Amino acid sequence: MTSRHRTTGTVVALGAAQTLAWASSFYLPAVLAAPIARDLGLAVPTVFAAFSGALLIGALVGPVAGRHIDRAGGRGLLMATNLLFALGLALLAHSRGALELAVAWSLLGVAMGAGLYDTAFATLVRLYGAASRNPITGITLIAGFASTVGWPLTAAMAEAWTWRGACAGWAVLHLLLGLPLNAMLPRAGRAEDLHAARAVPPDAAPPASPVAAPVAAHAAGSTPPPWRSLLLLALVFTATRFVGTAIGAHLPGLLMALGATLAAAVAVGALVGPAQVAGRLLEFGVLRRVHPLLSARLAALAHPAGALALLLAGLPAAVPFALLHGAGNGMLTIAKGTLPLVLFGPQGYGARQGWLSAPGMVLQALAPWLFGLALAHSAAAALLLSTSLTLAALAGLLLLRVPPR
Repeated sequence: MTSRHRTTGTVVALGAAQTLAWASSFYLPAVLAAPIARDLGLAVPTVFAAFSGALLIGALVGPVAGRHIDRAGGRGLLMATNLLFALGLALLAHSRGALELAVAWSLLGVAMGAGLYDTAFATLVRLYGAASRNPITGITLIAGFASTVGWPLTAAMAEAWTWRGACAGWAVLHLLLGLPLNAMLPRAGRAEDLHAARAVPPDAAPPASPVAAPVAAHAAGSTPPPWRSLLLLALVFTATRFVGTAIGAHLPGLLMALGATLAAAVAVGALVGPAQVAGRLLEFGVLRRVHPLLSARLAALAHPAGALALLLAGLPAAVPFALLHGAGNGMLTIAKGTLPLVLFGPQGYGARQGWLSAPGMVLQALAPWLFGLALAHSAAAALLLSTSLTLAALAGLLLLRVPPR
């Protein structure tokens, strides 16, 4: 089997496993929060509070998971998260009150912190070093359909087996599908070989890739990444993660506040997933030879442009807003994986990725609540909040400098 075929197999396996992981955790409360609350005699915000707690736990787990991947690769860790996901979902299916609910989501928080995109990106960098941009894009193309697949499948399982059966069904899928998929990933020993195979010989000409050149230059030096760049990138990640989570949780409610019916709001919301994939295809195709910093700046303009149209035109601009937000969010997801690589190099990528993402994961836990408060005031206030944060991210991206080749 050729190296290209091995890489494609790794991307397909990891992308499918990520689709399962996102669909069965991050996107679960949007469908099951209300029936869980009714059955357990709790308020819906209590269920979302448990989910927010899981996100906070994930923020703490991320740096630890990243350091482990830097040392040993990600295959074993990702397989362990399948077991944690299955256990957490099984406990959720058997919850009888708030305490059991909190314990179940705490386990799911550990699994999310060690088993979603940041870990997947670090695993690919451990395998492919400076050549990781296309594999990172590949897994986000596949997992971009997590909500498109996950929401209908969760709803169908809940209708057939109740919400408890839906949680149990996802747990079984982690054991029967997710675990074998992650087991297909190369082992850490092979990762070292793959990384060495992609190393640039000392007497070779400077690489032409806009990613490989600055990565090679940084790897050759001994100075640590500048704190200014680290802080700016953490700001970018925090702002964009907040906006993506807030819109994902409240888009139907936002459109209904502008006068849309529930059916119309859900139909428009369903466009976000395909738009994310379209944005990632744009990144993979037209923009693949453009520096990731430049494509990230372009992506950061998408949400403010759509929000401005929605503020000025109202509901007639709902579809353009969903498409622009989705495309920009999809491209920014790739940027979260590629920008730390191109700016700081592959050495220590996993631990650095965990720390860069931690502030965003903390604020992400508060995003549904804070955006909901703004939306309770008015749709315009909510859109101004999300637009301000995205423009702050754009300002941070403009202040970052492309490393010299």
